Amino acid sequence: MATPTRTPKLLADIAERAVLTYVEAFLGLLLASGTTNVVTLSTLESAAIAAIPAGLAVVKGAVGSLLGRAGTASWLPAKNDPASTTIN
Repeated sequence: MATPTRTPKLLADIAERAVLTYVEAFLGLLLASGTTNVVTLSTLESAAIAAIPAGLAVVKGAVGSLLGRAGTASWLPAKNDPASTTIN
């Protein structure tokens, strides 16, 4: 579980993952809508729908903060996380 001193790092990690997930989903929907006949969405609809995977990224990060390396949203334990600087 995250310690209070690591909370800002954890929140920044979750926020980064959520924002980038939103941007990826939004751009993907815009591209799919503009280049195919499979998806027909307005920009506003794409923006609203892109919030769903971004919200799921927040939930995933919160769960990861409990399961994975302390202070991050990663699901990998420190011993298996290639970005970890400490080994548990």
